[in-house]
Amino acid sequence: MKISVIFTTYNSPVWLEKVLWGWTRQNDNFHEIVIADDGSEAETRAVIERFRSESPIQIKHVWQEDNGFQKCRILNKAILAADGDYLVVSDGDCIPRSDFIAQHRQHAQPGYYLSGGYFKLPMSTSRLISKDDIIAQQCFDKKWLIEKGVKPSLKFMKLTAGPVRSRLYNTLTTTKPTWNGHNASCFRSDAIRVNGFDERMRYGGEDVEFGYRLQNAGIKARQIRYSAVCIHLDHERGYVNEGDRERNRSILDETVKEKHEVTPAGISQHVNDD
Repeated sequence: MKISVIFTTYNSPVWLEKVLWGWTRQNDNFHEIVIADDGSEAETRAVIERFRSESPIQIKHVWQEDNGFQKCRILNKAILAADGDYLVVSDGDCIPRSDFIAQHRQHAQPGYYLSGGYFKLPMSTSRLISKDDIIAQQCFDKKWLIEKGVKPSLKFMKLTAGPVRSRLYNTLTTTKPTWNGHNASCFRSDAIRVNGFDERMRYGGEDVEFGYRLQNAGIKARQIRYSAVCIHLDHERGYVNEGDRERNRSILDETVKEKHEVTPAGISQHVNDD
């Protein structure tokens, strides 16, 4: 099964570099990385070109002009550009642990999509993480993170659960499995079946809405939040506004109530794009 990794980015070249080092550290030989770039400037392209020259992994850079927060639009373009049978979707602020792809591959099953989680870091720790920390996987170590300023909490269970406990925690957790933009996966054919992401939506619930349409189409959600692990780098969210949230809530409520499977404003709009 060929796996394509898709993740979004926007003018965050320092975070992008950390994330790319995480993908190069994977112990599974996945097919490609597709970077869904929502209008970044030249510095981001330079980071991508450098990794292309240094890494054996195939990297595709799908870019669109900056016209505000259009994550759903660039994700749809990235899905069309992907060659893999299976899509692992994340964000440009999430560093995957070395077994991240292997866990998604292991749990992938026709008729299901996978719902993962993240371990959120404070800004101070996010800045401290270096290439060497990622290569050595120290940034996933509880003791190291606490030494670097992360407060102890039960959330460390996401990082410390081994194979047996992770399966148990995935079963016992009361957290509902949803499509999470930082850590989720599905078959590419299922994403196309529901016409991808709804481009009427800006920030706030756009990932969850996509997951509900998958479920309305008969694709069940499976929890892997304790198996597939990534750490989330802190950042500002200047694109958040209540108007977008209200519109998104309305679309999400309609999707749930009417059991929509296909969005009228999705991936089909780009099928004939050059």
